[in-house]
Amino acid sequence: MNRIDATFARLRAAGRAGLIPYITAGDPSGGATAPLMRALAAAGADVIELGVPFSDPMADGPVIQRASERALARGVGLKQVLEMVAAFRKEDSATPVVLMGYANPIESMGLARFADRAREAGVDGAIVVDYPPEEASEFAASMAERAIATVFLLAPTTPTSRIMAVARLARGYVYYVSLKGVTGAAHLDTTDVIAKLAEIRKHVALPIGVGFGIRDAAGAQAIAAHADAVVIGSRIIQEIEGGTPEEASARAGAWLATIRNAVDTVTKRAA
Repeated sequence: MNRIDATFARLRAAGRAGLIPYITAGDPSGGATAPLMRALAAAGADVIELGVPFSDPMADGPVIQRASERALARGVGLKQVLEMVAAFRKEDSATPVVLMGYANPIESMGLARFADRAREAGVDGAIVVDYPPEEASEFAASMAERAIATVFLLAPTTPTSRIMAVARLARGYVYYVSLKGVTGAAHLDTTDVIAKLAEIRKHVALPIGVGFGIRDAAGAQAIAAHADAVVIGSRIIQEIEGGTPEEASARAGAWLATIRNAVDTVTKRAA
């Protein structure tokens, strides 16, 4: 069983919501990434989304863009990101890792070569922002052959036809982008999220993680009561930016632990 599937099965049985932090690989330094991932896992991360730096992002807000620019300036690309995952796997064989990025670096490496290297490194899933389901059949099939989940994004504006297309290809979980706009935006409306989750669940049987706009314990609790997982990225990167590179793991881990505690106050009915 894929680590993602096993993780969500345990969460469901325990009546708990998952916690999925996002960080950008190579920020605040290449050497800091694996320790950062370990700190997030120790603080209660159920899945870790690891951003692949990219020069022309379409979904990332200014906070994640800054992190990506810093990593690119250090020469961090897809090859280095996979090496960071492999380094993390030397000490953590349990926590699922999902790469999040864009198609260009994957296509530059070659789809089959990327899939093989991802499997060898210990990657469990991939979110490719600019691979819509209509164009992702080959990619999803290649990932599935290697027991790697293809995770798709859904948005408030996603039509039913595309939700159904995602349901056919997606594995692991589905990531619902709770806001129109980019990562780190504000004004999360929980009522709208609840309504959209109900619509998505009519067609998608996989767990649903909700992200974009969750910035504090109260927001995480509100989403955890309805979603299968809470996804937080920009706020963690801001926490890292607030200290020195040497403090990154401690700062990110301590902050995420407060969110873990908040999410765990929400009890969900076990399946």
